[in-house]
Amino acid sequence: MEVTKLVCIGCPKGCGLTVEHSGKTIEKISDYGCKIGLEYAKNEFTEPKRIITTTVRVKAGDLPFVPVKTKDPVNKEKIFVVMKEISELEIESPVHVGDMIRSNIAGTGVDLVCTRNIKKVS
Repeated sequence: MEVTKLVCIGCPKGCGLTVEHSGKTIEKISDYGCKIGLEYAKNEFTEPKRIITTTVRVKAGDLPFVPVKTKDPVNKEKIFVVMKEISELEIESPVHVGDMIRSNIAGTGVDLVCTRNIKKVS
């Protein structure tokens, strides 16, 4: 049996978690302080996901870039594909918080949304 150590990011406590497994099959999870830690360990071990935050270029905006994020977490293995697609984007101003920039970014089923208002400049 193998052992993988994780640090839970579900709350500020940061519990050190232990996952005992045979290959990709979890046998036992220990050292979690709450149910959040248990779920985090299961998900992080079997299918790790992350919210992606970055910026996108804006044409004719009062700022040259708008901060964006994925609406939901994406599989960790897809992060570089998603970032490549985002790096090629340039959007027209104005944009508003919550506006969808790209649906189904990089075929992940997750939308990319704005997190700041950007005004159009003449």
